Amino acid sequence: MKLRFLGTGTSTGVPEIGCKCEVCTSTDPRDRRLRCSALLEAGDVNILIDCGPDFREQMLRADVKKIDALLLTHKHYDHLIGIDDLRPYTRDKELPIYADRETEMQIRSFFPYCFGKVKYPGVANIGVHTIDHKCALDVCGLNVVPLRVFHGMFPITAYRIGKLAYITDMSYIEPGELEKLKGVEVLVINALRFSKPHKTHHTVLEALAIVDYLKPRETYFTHMMHHIGLHAKIEKCLPPGVHLAYDGLEIEV
Repeated sequence: MKLRFLGTGTSTGVPEIGCKCEVCTSTDPRDRRLRCSALLEAGDVNILIDCGPDFREQMLRADVKKIDALLLTHKHYDHLIGIDDLRPYTRDKELPIYADRETEMQIRSFFPYCFGKVKYPGVANIGVHTIDHKCALDVCGLNVVPLRVFHGMFPITAYRIGKLAYITDMSYIEPGELEKLKGVEVLVINALRFSKPHKTHHTVLEALAIVDYLKPRETYFTHMMHHIGLHAKIEKCLPPGVHLAYDGLEIEV
């Protein structure tokens, strides 16, 4: 399997509008981050994880020819508002979307025209499958284990697919759910900024505590804001096997 990072930024992206800090004015392309999303390629199957406001640009950049399924982590705008732009991928078939109940309700609220009895021609042809966090999913033949983590006070979804775990927007994980991540070899986890605490997102230091417990072979931080620091500088400060992901990065899983 191969994971392609389509976007590694937080909800405002990097650079942030109006900011003139050293990260936002950096000429290093690794410091330019679209909103958080990834594409898992397993043989001829393409599974998209999250679909935010930069989705169209991400698809054009990566030249993605097809999408077979969409996994959503939660209901926030920066993770699902790109659903309308799925239209080119749904002309010949219905695209399955996997989401928890709260996220499904948000999808139906944002895109009611996709669910009418008589659909306007050309709308995204999507079908929502509600996630039960206690049950594994069969997504295009892949065993996908949803995990409940917390984004501040409300639960959201992380995913384990074989030896890969993908977690974003997390601030807390219950011990029982953390145990389900034992044996993960490649961990993708959010790290908003380096050390200043945040109510709804892990920092680098908090994410490193998870890394220290799970001991994956490789870890990639995602969902970063400009306060993370310059990619080139921070990458040198991280322990062996721990990296800042960047837009366009592809890794073997």
